Amino acid sequence: MAELRNRLKDFRVARGLTQEGLARAVGVTRQTIIAIEKEKFVPSTRLALQLARALNVAFGELFSLEEGKGRRS
Repeated sequence: MAELRNRLKDFRVARGLTQEGLARAVGVTRQTIIAIEKEKFVPSTRLALQLARALNVAFGELFSLEEGKGRRS
């Protein structure tokens, strides 16, 4: 099964944003940003698009699908 991967932290740091600053920009908590960066939480489509917009990056550069290590069907 494919898993959602992200480069949120890479782009956030490159843009000089803190987790708190990015969270404020998209209307979520810092804990939400932490969870997304650690891939513990999959953002909604709306939030993912807001993050890409806030970081001025293409959605496909920020998020990608990768095959998981689990069993294949």
